[in-house]
Amino acid sequence: MPKMKTRKAIAAKFRVTGTGKLKMSRPGRRHKLTNKTAKRKRQLRSPALVDEGHLKTYKRLMCLA
Repeated sequence: MPKMKTRKAIAAKFRVTGTGKLKMSRPGRRHKLTNKTAKRKRQLRSPALVDEGHLKTYKRLMCLA
């Protein structure tokens, strides 16, 4: 069986933490920023972790699992 190839789109969006979780930037920070409050934009700066329901799928696409 041939080796699995990494999905580069997934690899660009996520980073692996030391414990094996996936870290991502939060959605909603690209455009229409004038309608969002300063508090909301500030909170969107911090990275988020991928929830457990999607973790297995994304790890498989990144060839980690």
